[in-house]
Amino acid sequence: MAEAEAEAGVEVGESSNSTEIWAKLVPSDSRYSDVEIKSDEFVVCSVITPTPCSSSSSSSSAEFEWCKIIRNSDFSSATLYNKSSNTILADETLIQNEDSVVIKCGSEIIPGPIREGYLSYRFKLMPRPETSQKQLKICIDVDHAKCSICLSIWHNVVTIAPCFHNFCNGCFSEWLRRSQEKHSNILCPQCRAVVQFAGRNHFLQNIGEDILQADSSLKRSNDEVAVLDSYSSIQSNLVIKSERKFRRKRAHSPVDEESHGVDLPCPQCGTEFGGFRCNNNTVHLQCQACGGMMPSRLNTTVAQHCLGCDRAFCGAYWHAQRVAGTDAHAICSHETFKPISERTMSRIPFWAHEKNRHEQDITEKCIRQMGRTLQDVVAEWITKLDNREIDRTRMPLNHAEMITARTHLCNDCYEKLVSFLLYWYRISTPKYLLPPDALAREDCWYGYGCRTQHHNEAHARKRNHVCRPTRGSNA
Repeated sequence: MAEAEAEAGVEVGESSNSTEIWAKLVPSDSRYSDVEIKSDEFVVCSVITPTPCSSSSSSSSAEFEWCKIIRNSDFSSATLYNKSSNTILADETLIQNEDSVVIKCGSEIIPGPIREGYLSYRFKLMPRPETSQKQLKICIDVDHAKCSICLSIWHNVVTIAPCFHNFCNGCFSEWLRRSQEKHSNILCPQCRAVVQFAGRNHFLQNIGEDILQADSSLKRSNDEVAVLDSYSSIQSNLVIKSERKFRRKRAHSPVDEESHGVDLPCPQCGTEFGGFRCNNNTVHLQCQACGGMMPSRLNTTVAQHCLGCDRAFCGAYWHAQRVAGTDAHAICSHETFKPISERTMSRIPFWAHEKNRHEQDITEKCIRQMGRTLQDVVAEWITKLDNREIDRTRMPLNHAEMITARTHLCNDCYEKLVSFLLYWYRISTPKYLLPPDALAREDCWYGYGCRTQHHNEAHARKRNHVCRPTRGSNA
């Protein structure tokens, strides 16, 4: 029997900067070194060394290619090609020989068809030096950063299309509500164009906040902000249907009138499900996972937005309506968006312990030597979260104080929540219960806020970073 002792890479193309490491494959076992990717096309090889009990007549090591990674033009993803004769796994998806899949930062790659018996890797994109060091300065007339409804600086900005005018979320939400009650079409408050789309604009929101920071006299009172927030109903992208008139030169039936030439964004636009059917004024939400549409229903008890990130997901809604996806309408699996209490976790998330894989290894060993599973620990700390036994200040989710075991979260937000809970598990675990190799480490002065741990392997391994900072801005 042979075993893989190390990983090596072969460059097959020239990158724009040959010294730049633009990505890494980070092994789950810290005994193995990272695979550094410098070229735009990179072949990853495994070195196989026969064990003493091997019946092979050759004692020399063998090297074989198992994947090729090509940098994509968006610089935020890559394409992985399976070069081995075996099936490999990428984010739980089976990739056959010569097939490919797009991978992103945090993607898990296993050079075999199953998890057991193979060393897994995390694909990690490195920050680009030319983008991380530049700061963009924008000059803008203050009058161009004002909502044309309330005539004040934007608050929680939304942009509408196709005219691309910008308004406060609360102002436009109230305009939208009143227009739906009185008119068949929603018109832009500024130019009177028919509105087809509305969505939050985080870029302009940052500009608005910078203006208010520079000139505090432009700020609203706390009472005004509270009223605006109470009106705000746009949490994610809305697709707004308009009544359309079609000219016909031939006779037609009522059914023809209803169906011909009319877009049906979602299944409930053409058929009634659960006692509801969309009409011409129904506003639609676009799912962030599958890109499909669902009606925006403020009076439903079924969650349509992830409370952790405010993005829309359709899995829970269509599951409650007992509607399945078709070629015409994309629908998410129920697994993509469900309550915390119904979820399970079998591996430590990529985000845990500020992405420090040495701390992740220690947490995994600690759980294992205590005879527990990761799911046991997560379930225990979700109960503590429900009982308000945890300080939520550092929880990396929106509306942290509102989150309970019954809250619907998307997959990304659930992994961030588990990472947050694992921090509390570690700092509450007595030192004598930690693995032997972790007992002698001293705490880093900067704790979880340490930036050196991300680029200095020796420091990340030598110091404990699952602790509160005693120096720096986070202290």
